[in-house]
This record gives sequence, structure tokens and C-alpha cells, in this order.
Amino acid sequence: MVAMTFDTHAFVKELTKAGMPEEQAEVLARSQATLIDEKLATKQDLKELELRLKRDMKELEANLKRDMQELKRDMKELEANLKRDMKELEANLKRDMKELEMRLTRDMKELELRLKHDLTVRLGSMMVVAIGVVAALVKLL
Repeated sequence: MVAMTFDTHAFVKELTKAGMPEEQAEVLARSQATLIDEKLATKQDLKELELRLKRDMKELEANLKRDMQELKRDMKELEANLKRDMKELEANLKRDMKELEMRLTRDMKELELRLKHDLTVRLGSMMVVAIGVVAALVKLL
């Protein structure tokens, strides 16, 4: 910060010349000096602040660009991983469906064989009963 000069002695002289009591003028001069020293910004202070802000903005912009590039890279990696996982899932699903189809085909064949066996046994039983009925009728007639 560039220090500003405030002539408190000249200020007190002007105030007393205008009719203000010297003690009051000194208090006012001290408070004005404190205000200027602690609270007032100079053009140089503002220029330094502007330069600092510009530097900070450039740094933030560079960080943002770097973060955006990292984010794009991460998103591409995520996309590649998702594609790989989807292909793997699709392959597993096809394998499982093929396996299920084979089981269903096998179960259908087993069911068909059982039905044929059951029908054959029933038909045979019916024929035995029919032959028995015919034989009984022949004996009776």
C-alpha cells in the first residue's frame, strides 16, 4: 500500500482558525488520519488489486481448463468401461438364454417321451381289457 500524507497540524490550524476549539480540532484530525490510514484506498491500491484479480482469474481459468480436460478424459474412460460392461452383459445374457433354451428343449423331449410312454401303457391296458371283454363275450356266446 502506498502511504497517503495527511498533514494533521495544518488541518488543526485551519479548524482553529475557523473557530473550532483546538482540543476538538485535534481529536477530529486524529480520527481523520486514522480513517485515511486504515480505510481509504489509493489509486495504486486499486491498480494492485486489479492486477491481483486478473492474475487470480487467469489461474482460475487455467485450473478450470485442466479440470475440464480431466473430466472429459474421465467421461471417455467411463464410456469405454460402460461399453465393455454392456458387451460382457450381452454375452452373458446370450449364453444364459442359450442354456435356458437347451434346458427347455431337453425338458420338452423328456415330457414328450413320458407322455408317449403313458399313452402306450394306457392304450396297452385298454387293449388288454378289450381283449378280455371280447374273450368273455366269446365264452358267453
